[in-house]
Amino acid sequence: MTNSEYIKAIEMRTSRRSYKSTGLDNNTAEIIRSMVDYVNKKSGLNFVFIQDASFAFSIFSGRFSAIAVCGPDTIAAREDCGYYGETIVLQCVYHGLGTCWVSGTYNENKVLEAIDIPKKTRLYCVIVIGFANSKKSLKENIMYKATHKNNKSYQKMFEACDDKLPEHFEYAMQLVEAAPSAVNRRPVKFRYENGAVSAYVDEPYSDKSIDFGIAKLHFQLGASAKGIKGEWINGVFTVDKNRVLKFPETNFNIEKGDLENE
Repeated sequence: MTNSEYIKAIEMRTSRRSYKSTGLDNNTAEIIRSMVDYVNKKSGLNFVFIQDASFAFSIFSGRFSAIAVCGPDTIAAREDCGYYGETIVLQCVYHGLGTCWVSGTYNENKVLEAIDIPKKTRLYCVIVIGFANSKKSLKENIMYKATHKNNKSYQKMFEACDDKLPEHFEYAMQLVEAAPSAVNRRPVKFRYENGAVSAYVDEPYSDKSIDFGIAKLHFQLGASAKGIKGEWINGVFTVDKNRVLKFPETNFNIEKGDLENE
């Protein structure tokens, strides 16, 4: 996918909890497995794909798959889980699948029983993936309103700002504003000082660091779209004009009919 396609997926993405009775076909499931393998190899994480994950959820409907988001018990791994997990989410969304980051509202013990992960590896959360119903259910609409009633603008995410944000960083922050986070809390705190953007979260040894990883990806994609190439190093967005963003490549071949089947 190109940078612009990732941004299109950000515009398309919304959390879905109501899925069709037809789960992912084997071809699509295999593609997502390959994406998981790529991420694990590139990042040192331990994501696990579960083709039928409906057994672990009570507030979701239909049939769906999931990625168990697992990694070492470190702050860096938490951030990487968010960053690389969101690359998979956006690719799935762009190709017509429904997704949802989930923490706390699934049966963690059942998921742990279904996967095999190394010792000293944590299950941080899951990403649900499936063929979402064309319209949101009443429950989905209620949950959306409950978690988005006090949306935090990107301006309110700044703890310090010693000058007007340049246009490229304004756009990057608009994509951060669209990033998913647990109960839409948007916990990342940004600073713009001496021409550089830095960020952090309180309680980094928590799932807030997963939100931070997601936000870092969105910011990076936005800056790149405006010609500013860079990466996050020790909480600072460091400009590198020669940097090329490389994410897992997919070869989705989902027929329109598959998306419409009940």
